[in-house]
Amino acid sequence: MSLKPKTSSFSIILVLLYSLASSSHGFLISTTTHCQNTPVPVTHTDTAHASSNHLQQRRQQRQNQHHHQGKHVSSLKQRFASAIKSSLLNGEDDGAFGEPSTMDEEKLPKYSQSIPFLARPKHLKLELAGDVGFDPLNLCQNRELLMEYREAEIKHSRLAMLAAVGWPMSELYDVKIANILQREPMVDAADRVPSLFNGGMEKISPVWWGFCLGLTAAIDLYGVNRARTTTMEEEGYTPGDLGWDPLNLYPAKEDKKGRRKMQLAEIKHGRLAMVAITAYSVQEYVTGVGIVDETPLFFKPIEVLEEALEKVVESV
Repeated sequence: MSLKPKTSSFSIILVLLYSLASSSHGFLISTTTHCQNTPVPVTHTDTAHASSNHLQQRRQQRQNQHHHQGKHVSSLKQRFASAIKSSLLNGEDDGAFGEPSTMDEEKLPKYSQSIPFLARPKHLKLELAGDVGFDPLNLCQNRELLMEYREAEIKHSRLAMLAAVGWPMSELYDVKIANILQREPMVDAADRVPSLFNGGMEKISPVWWGFCLGLTAAIDLYGVNRARTTTMEEEGYTPGDLGWDPLNLYPAKEDKKGRRKMQLAEIKHGRLAMVAITAYSVQEYVTGVGIVDETPLFFKPIEVLEEALEKVVESV
């Protein structure tokens, strides 16, 4: 008569789950472990001795299994960290920073980095700054449209960054400047700036509107002409590059890493500004109060701190 000890169901489930989640290397590990767990028949006379040996073998096998799994998980983490580091810092593969990607189509990620459960749009190849494969409506049908959309995004981003600063500054200083110049303030009684939702756009001089439209049209025509006469491949042109850098802040052409970082910083700040300026408008429309008066801590931190200290002193 022979006795066959039962294999732990928990070990089998753990091995199966790990083999499914791992690569072929993990599958080989689980297969080897399972083979090692195959019970060896023992005779009736050696039952007590065999049970003791079996417990020691099971304990050793579990330790070896956890050791192999830990090493493999550590290896996967190292590979993942290395891939991220190389994609963020190294050379020309890093299309997320704005330089043309040199990766083959097979090496590009299959899924979108922004929405991991959606496939990466085929025309988003990580070659532009801030490209994380976000196009849920599939608007970019070809490369030409992609370049046009990026030009539009850069223009809106720059305008939004100016507006995100100019909006609260208007609420802070419009009344003071108007009093100095002895003119009517543009903000309303609730310290809200003129906007589509707030109204008051008719207060702005038509001369100013004409100047703004003429200036923006001239800049836009210059950008369109520059985009048509240069290409990314031949002269390193990127969408939105107007060659305007009076303070010489943009890194030299040889400093590709510096340029990539500058492009990524601009697009991130621009996207945040577009969200912010929309929030300004909606918040003032809903609350009926200017954003500076609604959240003074963000725009007048020193005054808020002084008022808080005065209250503390008075309470004492």
